[in-house]
Amino acid sequence: MDYDVLVIGSGPGGYVAAIRASQLGMKVAVVEKENIGGICLNWGCIPTKSLLKSAQALEYAKHAVDYGVLISGDVKADFPGMVKRSRDVAGGMSKGVQFLFKKNKIASIDGFGKLAGKNTVEVTDDSGKKKNYTAKHIILATGARSRELPNLAIDGKKIIGYRKAMALDKQPESMVVVGSGAIGSEFAYFYQSIGTNVTLVEFMPTLVPNEDQEVAKQLERSFKKMKMKVLTSSSVEKVDTSGKKCKVTIKTKKGEETVEADIVLSAVGITPNTENIGLEEMGINTEKGRVKVDEFYRTNVEGVYAIGDILAGPALAHVASAEGITCVEKIAGLNPEPIDYNNIPGCTYTNPEISSVGLTEEKAKEAGYEVKVGKFPYSASGKASAAGQKDGFIKLIFDAKYGELLGAHMIGGNVTEMIAELVVAKKLEITGHELIKTIHPHPTMSEAVMEAAAAAYDEVIHI
Repeated sequence: MDYDVLVIGSGPGGYVAAIRASQLGMKVAVVEKENIGGICLNWGCIPTKSLLKSAQALEYAKHAVDYGVLISGDVKADFPGMVKRSRDVAGGMSKGVQFLFKKNKIASIDGFGKLAGKNTVEVTDDSGKKKNYTAKHIILATGARSRELPNLAIDGKKIIGYRKAMALDKQPESMVVVGSGAIGSEFAYFYQSIGTNVTLVEFMPTLVPNEDQEVAKQLERSFKKMKMKVLTSSSVEKVDTSGKKCKVTIKTKKGEETVEADIVLSAVGITPNTENIGLEEMGINTEKGRVKVDEFYRTNVEGVYAIGDILAGPALAHVASAEGITCVEKIAGLNPEPIDYNNIPGCTYTNPEISSVGLTEEKAKEAGYEVKVGKFPYSASGKASAAGQKDGFIKLIFDAKYGELLGAHMIGGNVTEMIAELVVAKKLEITGHELIKTIHPHPTMSEAVMEAAAAAYDEVIHI
């Protein structure tokens, strides 16, 4: 065999799996058809956070007088400068992963990888030349791309996906964003905050449909405060791109309306990259277009594994990384603990930020739990007031019988950093009373977690 482990795809699942396999003494190679680091690092998680930081800097500058700072002259967005910074940040991170490959003696193979028989991967390079490589273990980590709706075909010019939204030549005056999941909401916030007139369209009754309903309503209030047009329980019926602007026909609760916009951003989910990678030829089982695996990511074909967005689980970078590590540790003969998919944190990097883990209040009640709910508003947080970020709250759901933390739902400043505490608490089965008695530093936004727990048991001090 050429390698012990060969990974197809170098995103946060693939490259992390490769590095861990190398640490465990295996000879490793990674096949990548485009950029080392995959979509997340080059066109997703990292560059979007760079754009959002630029938007935050602009908002601070615009409201500097609220903090006792005077800025003379116009404060406005340098859109090309924001895009350049974003691309530079992504480029630097990609080079960092390339360095880690060299450090860990991981071979990087350029080209499109495809299963081509037992223990064999065929790689086609840009010139069309094919070469076979063999490995004892092959990990599929091919990721996903923007999903296209039949009536919202992406042309890359007027109707775009998230990737193009990160590198437009110029800032659009107006934009319709279709879909309010994490990707749609983040781009809607970014473009509205830098001066684009955004209309956000969501098919479900609330924004960020997977989040707690109270969190969703708070995000909608915050977006409307920015003068964003928000349409829930609405759907885009058709888009006419024949003119200078797009004419977007939207079916709303009140009937049809037409919105004109320079750009339509389709953010209606993702499609796994499972085509032409040899699944059918190898007889690998799939379900609804996604690869079926066991708890250690083994497919039904010996020696072939799959991780990340091509599976049925949550399409999140940190999940793909954890799956990659679990997969290769099992290959190496270790005894890794299977991932608990009920304890996966989710984050949305709008302003205010959103983070959550576990059951929502609605889901907990549906599951038959009697619950205690504690909620602490940021308006009562000294640190949030000092930071000028009073919108938001912390909401915790506990099992009334045993005090177990069932879910945490946060919206407000810094909550994407704070959620890890609740993930650890949930993993360790910490009770509400233990959380209350864990002393949190003051003044911090994180002490709102302690206060929310206290609110569930009528012990809250500051509200």
